[in-house]
Amino acid sequence: MATDRMGRPEATVRVDHIGLSVGDIGAAADFYARAFDFEREFEFELPFDDVHGLMMLHPSGLRLELFERPGATPGIQGLAPREALATHGYGHFALTLAEGLDEFYSQLLSAGATGVKPPGPSPEPGIRIAFVADPEGNLIELVERGEAG
Repeated sequence: MATDRMGRPEATVRVDHIGLSVGDIGAAADFYARAFDFEREFEFELPFDDVHGLMMLHPSGLRLELFERPGATPGIQGLAPREALATHGYGHFALTLAEGLDEFYSQLLSAGATGVKPPGPSPEPGIRIAFVADPEGNLIELVERGEAG
């Protein structure tokens, strides 16, 4: 078994997917396909409350699971990263890229995202970040880590 830098057994846990409840699954799927290149992997129905689901797959292997439930209402949501930190629970998810943050940020705005924080320095040295919101207001952080990231 491989070990980490502290000599402990390396964890075999990794992120499988992100689940996101949305008001319009078709519009959300179109946005994530257009903005981030996610592709529809498979649709499904849950055997309760008329919940419709759609698993989407990114070329990197990341999956995004969208859910639509009739009658669901928007939850607590921060309009900006600072506001999201004012409540417990989901605040945002982050996607990383090696370079091209400024161009990618502009592409996302063209695809229907709302600009929240333009590209700039991160609290982590040598890293740049930006924030956008999807059409339903869910925050997405973009992290530019450079070639070695």
